[in-house]
Amino acid sequence: MTRSLCHIVSAEDAGSRLDALAAARGLYVSRSAAARAIEEGRVFVNGATVSKKHAVVAGDTIVYEVDDEPESVVVYGEPIDLDIRYEDEDVLVLSKQVGLVCHPSVDHTHGTLVNALIWHCGEENLCNVQGEEADRLGIVHRLDRDTSGLMLAAKTDEAGRELMAQIQDRAVDRHYLALVHGIVAHDTGMIDAPIARSADERCRMAVRDVPSAREAITTFRVLERFEAGPKDDGYSLIECKLFTGRTHQIRVHMQYTRHPIVGDPVYNAHGPRDERAQLGLRRQFLHSYSIAFEHPATGEPMAFADQLPRDLAEALDELASRSVGVTDAGREVYALMESSPAPSVEGVVPSE
Repeated sequence: MTRSLCHIVSAEDAGSRLDALAAARGLYVSRSAAARAIEEGRVFVNGATVSKKHAVVAGDTIVYEVDDEPESVVVYGEPIDLDIRYEDEDVLVLSKQVGLVCHPSVDHTHGTLVNALIWHCGEENLCNVQGEEADRLGIVHRLDRDTSGLMLAAKTDEAGRELMAQIQDRAVDRHYLALVHGIVAHDTGMIDAPIARSADERCRMAVRDVPSAREAITTFRVLERFEAGPKDDGYSLIECKLFTGRTHQIRVHMQYTRHPIVGDPVYNAHGPRDERAQLGLRRQFLHSYSIAFEHPATGEPMAFADQLPRDLAEALDELASRSVGVTDAGREVYALMESSPAPSVEGVVPSE
């Protein structure tokens, strides 16, 4: 549950940045927490959303949303299977199974990747640079619960800070496979559209032209196209590359282009309404299949690739007879995947 509170800007605070003021006056516990709330559209100045850099004026009315204090969550290790592809004293590369939440929250107090990492590594052997509590141990970036595939975790604070800096500098090369509705006409493209919290539904993000929107850039290559059937308008298998890391970025951008991801329960407004068009999927067809980065301690280039998990591979097999051709990019990606390990841990897709 959330509450809306109010703060009136005093004369002595006039000219302050909004995020700095929100932290200094105790609206949020830290400046980073204030910045996140502003970016999520949870802070209003005189009734409007603004950027975190907005300079406040004496007499401004700030309305801000805060979550009710949850019961304290004790973070502990749990014996959850992990598909670890690489591990040393600084970093782990793993293939996250579908259904695994990255870190504890009000809705998921246990059974998360953090719980699994604590069990595997020990709490003292994980970085803690994502927050003030132990519920972010090891985490340097995240995948949605129902997005599977490769991701990084860090063991030391030094490694965690270096990997997060690489992500911030767009030096971590992340590629995803997505099956989308419709025939994508161009073989390549770029989506440059800012993302903010939806004005209508707080659990959704949307492409919006508002001060709180953050830059979001996704490029794509078409790998294979599949002709339309009686219950659908065809499909395209695409590779997406993230240049920014906004919440639900690929899912939001593909809906924005009117090619929503197959099986997506949230961002499928432009897809066929017949359930059969979702190919039996109970989650979005989105898989982090490739990641490359520099080792945070040695600087050595590192690259990993991953095959599709079973549920996505079966959905793609169902379309094989309807293929209208594989692109050069598709042949390149299929060859890479064939030479890569298959996921060894199956997730549990949550019920709708």
